[in-house]
Amino acid sequence: MSNPDVIVVGAGLAGLACTRALVSARLKVLLLDSADAPGGRVRTDAHEGFLLDRGFQVYLTAYPEGRRALELQALGLCRFIPGAKVWRDGRLHPVTDPLRRPVEALSHLFGGPGTFGDKLRVLELRQAVVSGELEDLWQRPERSAWRYLGELGFTEDMLEGFLRPFFAGIFLERELATSSRFLEFVFRMFATGDTVVPERGMGAIPEQLAAKLPSGVLRLHAPVADAWGHRVRLEDGEVIEAKAVVVAADAPGALSLLPGLPPHPMNRATCLYFAAPEPPVRGPWLLLNGEGRGVVNNVAVMSEVSQAYAPPGQALVSVSVVGATPALGSLEARVREELTVWFGGAVSAWRHLRTYVIPNALPAQPPAALEPPRRAVRLSPGLYVCGDHRDNGSIDGALGSGRRAAEAVLMDLGR
Repeated sequence: MSNPDVIVVGAGLAGLACTRALVSARLKVLLLDSADAPGGRVRTDAHEGFLLDRGFQVYLTAYPEGRRALELQALGLCRFIPGAKVWRDGRLHPVTDPLRRPVEALSHLFGGPGTFGDKLRVLELRQAVVSGELEDLWQRPERSAWRYLGELGFTEDMLEGFLRPFFAGIFLERELATSSRFLEFVFRMFATGDTVVPERGMGAIPEQLAAKLPSGVLRLHAPVADAWGHRVRLEDGEVIEAKAVVVAADAPGALSLLPGLPPHPMNRATCLYFAAPEPPVRGPWLLLNGEGRGVVNNVAVMSEVSQAYAPPGQALVSVSVVGATPALGSLEARVREELTVWFGGAVSAWRHLRTYVIPNALPAQPPAALEPPRRAVRLSPGLYVCGDHRDNGSIDGALGSGRRAAEAVLMDLGR
């Protein structure tokens, strides 16, 4: 390729969305990534017949940017049950959406974590987040998610038994120090759409975006050492010039290339995968640890959501640990010990497949981080940045920031 009009650094969701928009505007674009495949943090590995997402992730069909950018039907979306099962007091308690599964919800109205009043407060929260325009949520008063939930009047039993592990699995931090604006956004997405994974794993999302790029646009195994307005230098010394450069890396990657950016703390997670002869639970459930102790935050039998995640006759169990990771040498043993209490001696027959330690899983989003809710993507003439750290820490935020960066480039280039 001769010198492109635009160089995009990073083929994660933000970079792919940005590149797609620029290519659609008939610009010549070069998309660079150091990895062997596109996707960034949203990748799926094939391993011994299993599909292993790089960390437990889901897609929410209500995401507005996803509806714009993706062909959702082509992904073969497989749905979770709207709700969860919570491990508490020696058994799993189902907690389901009363508006979408009213019969099941009625059967556990007075059981499981929380009181009858807590169940009503969940409906009040649901009504609050679905009211008004989506954009209005980002202008509401901010406080921490924990304080916000406490102000709504939830009992300690509901807070510790359901709400903390549920939102910890989304925010990837157990203190729930994340902005109440983001809590309201994601709860609205859960309430108004389905929680899904593509049939062939979360990596199918970036694969779909990349497949629509013209030949020669995406260049892999191309780590970038420096980025300026109008040119980049690769680690092998090659310098490529362009009319504009977009850095579409995660927050630490963007900071390494753009030292003027403010540092952005990241939340971390660890995901362990096990092959099991039989699924420990039947059905596409999310399982939450409502005991308030232990390393396990949530569990999902991914082969119960999509059969393609595991070879015939086996089940794939995903276990998520949120926040600081205990010593890896003892982590598997601790997880097995905890889940033996949940599922009994069958856990001893589970075979450990792989552990993913993800130190930069999601941007931390305390209240100040979302003021303003969308940060600038234009840094200087010819130099732009995008990623979920410029928007909100979600797939929707990554896609949206990529689109915004493309629009800024097109405006500056007179397109």
